Amino acid sequence: MTNYRSLNHSKWACQYHVVFIPKYRKKAIYGELRRYLGEVFRRLARQRESEVEEGHLMADHVHMMLSIPPKYAVAQVIGYIKGKSAIYIAREFAGRSRSFVGQHFWARGYFVSTLGRDERAVRAYIRAQEVEDRRQEQLRLDARSHP
Repeated sequence: MTNYRSLNHSKWACQYHVVFIPKYRKKAIYGELRRYLGEVFRRLARQRESEVEEGHLMADHVHMMLSIPPKYAVAQVIGYIKGKSAIYIAREFAGRSRSFVGQHFWARGYFVSTLGRDERAVRAYIRAQEVEDRRQEQLRLDARSHP
């Protein structure tokens, strides 16, 4: 069932599956940084009247399901989220030994697909990514504890 949203003169349901990566696909989204980025993405999306409905931060890429009002171009919202989050990362984590600076944290470009009838499949896929990530982490922990 589709939940329609309203603007002053329109009803809409515009959802997108978005994937983007850190520059050079470095496995940089982990630990302390990972804990904060979800909320940063949500806050930035709200500033463009958009919403992160589902999301998962993998070690080397980001999956999100975004609802974006038709008055905004998808590229504009994704560019805003990537640009402002890169600035946040630089400000909050630049003092640490990280190999990224300023607005160059994210690689150029992104993947986006519209959702419609396959919304359930995309939601399930994003959730499965989180389960797989936990399984992989547990395997790494088990390997470390059994020399």
